[in-house]
Amino acid sequence: MAATAKSPADAALTDRELRAWRGMLRAHAALTKALDAQLEAAHGLPLTSYEVLMYLADAEDQRMRMCDLATSVIISRSGLTRLVDRLEREGLIERVSCSTDARGAFAKLTPAGREQLGAARATHIAGVRAMYLDHFTPEEQDVLTQAWERILRGAAVEHGPGCEPGAPS
Repeated sequence: MAATAKSPADAALTDRELRAWRGMLRAHAALTKALDAQLEAAHGLPLTSYEVLMYLADAEDQRMRMCDLATSVIISRSGLTRLVDRLEREGLIERVSCSTDARGAFAKLTPAGREQLGAARATHIAGVRAMYLDHFTPEEQDVLTQAWERILRGAAVEHGPGCEPGAPS
């Protein structure tokens, strides 16, 4: 699938480009709002909290450097700090010092966090399937995956690397 010919950077978006861009933004906003509402209603857990718990559960030793976690989740670093503070107060995660970098810290999933995540996972997965994946054939899901990977590679080139070794966590 080839990209379309490039327009000058300052040219207005075409109708097609605008529909594609706004469609992605509207779909993302609608999905995150609906998934958040489902998790809140069923488990008292906002989607952003679920996402942090999920990344930690999938990480080696169920912990991640704070800067890596900030790069992984869709939230600002300051927003992540506030979220981690709240999750820590709720006993779902804990901060662990980095033995090789005194400035660094890890967020680590607690047993209570694993339990909360386990309870919410089925709700979230069912919502993702019903509201998103079930609208596409497996082949279309493959095409979407390839498209998102291209976009993310381009965004990584634009914004540079995330967490540098030795950088504050």
